[in-house]
Amino acid sequence: MKRAEILRKAQADEGMTVAEIKAYQSIVQPKPQVYGKYGTLKKRYLEDKGIDWTIADLPTYLHGIDRQAEQMRETMYAKLSASERFKKTGDFLNDLRIETEIQHRIEEEILSELVYV
Repeated sequence: MKRAEILRKAQADEGMTVAEIKAYQSIVQPKPQVYGKYGTLKKRYLEDKGIDWTIADLPTYLHGIDRQAEQMRETMYAKLSASERFKKTGDFLNDLRIETEIQHRIEEEILSELVYV
């Protein structure tokens, strides 16, 4: 059977055979959405709160969360790394501690400002 005929039958709610149903399922198979770390965390948060169904275009919203998080990360990293407190010293272990502290501060800010609100 042709694709158009199967879709027409499904829309008209006509009786379909098992083969037609399988063909229909393969035709309209939803595309899985892949989100970044923060989009996925926001999705889980919304699901836990039971409000994910109220957002009209959830995939676009979650991809926007990922973009905002990336922009926030870049901005905050530039600002914090320019700060006198977080200047590199040349000592590997001290620089690693400084870099880790910067990353933790950025992570906390993103989670509190974008994900868990």
